Amino acid sequence: MRVEIICDRCSPLAEPGRPGHGGLSEHLAGLGAGLAAAGHEVTVLVRRDSPDQAPVVHPAERLEVRHVDAGPATPLPEDRLVTQVPVLAEQLERRWRAARPDVVHAHSWTAGLAAAAAARELGLPFVVTLPGVGERPVDPSVDTRGRASAEHVLVARADRVVANGEDDVFALVRLGARRSVIRVVPYGVDTEIFQPEGPTLRRGEHPRLLAVTGLDEEAGVQDVIRALRTVPEAELLVAGGPRTDDPEIDPSRDRELARLHAVAREARVERRVRFLGAVHRETLPALLRSADALVHVPHRTGFGMVALEAMACGRAVVASAVGALAETVVDQVTGVLVPPARPDVLAQALRALLREGAVPLAFGIAGRDRAVSRYDRDRLVAAVEQVYREAAEAVEAREHAGAGETGAAHVGDTG
Repeated sequence: MRVEIICDRCSPLAEPGRPGHGGLSEHLAGLGAGLAAAGHEVTVLVRRDSPDQAPVVHPAERLEVRHVDAGPATPLPEDRLVTQVPVLAEQLERRWRAARPDVVHAHSWTAGLAAAAAARELGLPFVVTLPGVGERPVDPSVDTRGRASAEHVLVARADRVVANGEDDVFALVRLGARRSVIRVVPYGVDTEIFQPEGPTLRRGEHPRLLAVTGLDEEAGVQDVIRALRTVPEAELLVAGGPRTDDPEIDPSRDRELARLHAVAREARVERRVRFLGAVHRETLPALLRSADALVHVPHRTGFGMVALEAMACGRAVVASAVGALAETVVDQVTGVLVPPARPDVLAQALRALLREGAVPLAFGIAGRDRAVSRYDRDRLVAAVEQVYREAAEAVEAREHAGAGETGAAHVGDTG
């Protein structure tokens, strides 16, 4: 198949500590690489958000990433991305007229609007994923009605809609999607790279907790720091935020990092908290293996990729019971689920987890089994391939039905 994946929010080439890096960029990178490895010709089309981005990059055989000009070459907020939809749609239609893909798959509602317009004009199979569908914005002053209306149109037009979990399914149905077109495909993890065996970063005798996340308040790192106050002797490593190996970046000027340092001082745990900055992907498995548990407690739903990666490495996960995390982590089986923004409850869960060394080990074994059996990236690729085939069959059936109606009309006319 010739597959075109479209996203205007981030690039699969985004590096940790740089704008645009996160769960979605990691997912796009894994999906593109997996489909290409399975023999498909894959192009990931992303909006250029930096003048330094090359027009075309080939990360792997049969995989290319193309940066498309749609608006200024800088990260844009959602309300400005909407204004670039017509520009992006025009470019997509021009590209697909010249070289027709077998299926197009949009990630985000704004990219979806552009891709849907071009795909409809050309009769192409159209698949859409709406990350964070149904979420309320962090800023309550932001009007989401335009987004909801657009998503309603998208789920009606799409040949298949990919949901990442059951929460997404409920939201999609509320938007008017037919259950018959929704397919649940959770995010996947490379269980060969992320596995229990392999190099481990050095550590001391004290229990080690690890947080791999952003540093903003919604990420919940301040909750982990405050919980640490009543978790004796445990150390906390925080991987995220500005890179410490880039001379162009001054971590001391990062406001979120300064805020968290202040939280650690206030909680009197500053000597037990280490901020590592953004960690290279190659280093992450060894870092995860060095921890007794991953603590991932965002205040609202996220992609939960790092929870999957920790589980694949055989590590217990303590996570907030929000969104996909509530499905990924099985409470008291692969880890512990806690309410978001509750440092007191989190501290209690961490003390109980670390009190008995066999518990994190058991959670880690169960987590590895769950990651391999349900979230392995090869399973993700196979599931997405099936979605693409179904979308293509839906278009073919629609075309045949249209041809039949035209033929019947002609027969009537001759009578």
